[in-house]
Amino acid sequence: MQLVLAPSNLGLSPLHDGHVPGTWRAPEALMDAGLGKGVKYSHLHNLPRPDYCPEAQEGTRIRNGHAIRAYDLILGETVGTICKSGEFALVIGGDCSLLLEGLVGARQIGPVSLVHIDGHSDFRHPGNYDPAAVLSGAAGMDLALATGRGEPLLTVWPEVSGPLVSDVNVIQIGEREGHDLDFVWPDIADTAIEQVDIFECQKIGPSVLSQRIQDVLLRAPEQSFWIHFDVDVMDQTIMPAVDCPGSPGLSPEYLVQILSPLVSSVRCLGMTLTIYDPDRDLTGRCAATVIDILRALPFR
Repeated sequence: MQLVLAPSNLGLSPLHDGHVPGTWRAPEALMDAGLGKGVKYSHLHNLPRPDYCPEAQEGTRIRNGHAIRAYDLILGETVGTICKSGEFALVIGGDCSLLLEGLVGARQIGPVSLVHIDGHSDFRHPGNYDPAAVLSGAAGMDLALATGRGEPLLTVWPEVSGPLVSDVNVIQIGEREGHDLDFVWPDIADTAIEQVDIFECQKIGPSVLSQRIQDVLLRAPEQSFWIHFDVDVMDQTIMPAVDCPGSPGLSPEYLVQILSPLVSSVRCLGMTLTIYDPDRDLTGRCAATVIDILRALPFR
């Protein structure tokens, strides 16, 4: 396995004037907390921190859109090189826009499937909101962008025909707001994306969920796959150090059970881990939880 530290917060919106989202500090904070000793890796890639700008940029209605694309291509090249070497790429972010960067790199191997584990479906796109009225963050759009919905700036990529991943090859796990009357992305239900929300996850348990995941991956058994693990899928009582905590959520034990057969698979190219915010973890308890999960996983 090779470890990639990607200190980006480009996809997040500021919570108030002058606020700079703290997820860019996550890779350093996790390494200081023992990540480097908790997982075995053959090589460490430490990417530079990109400049964050909260203001609109010319030619895009996505905050930091041009910077995200530039960072996507840099990280994508790193991930692509790792994938071609046959090693597992573990990308530690950073915010959810890193999913695009992971997939850009994974697509250098060929078409891929996606296991998207997140407390939100991140399916914001121009079909369900007005870009002219709102400057949006890519961290709430990553699944929509990955499946080809949104500005060409973040949906059209070099040497990739069509979207980074097709709807039919995606499973979204952990959405906790889909039953709300004011749910803002209901159109995801009209797609071929497989959905297992947090309530169904709790009902069926990790063994049945693992089979559901395998069923989706078997739709294209010749394809490799990528995992996106947003730590806000955990219950806020366990993981409050995220930009949008919530309940209910999955436990670390549940996550280890569903992730273990995935990260040990020869078809798995890698995983992005995102949205941990050290600014909200003054005691370091949440960092320890993240590292404990990673330490328990049998990376191939």
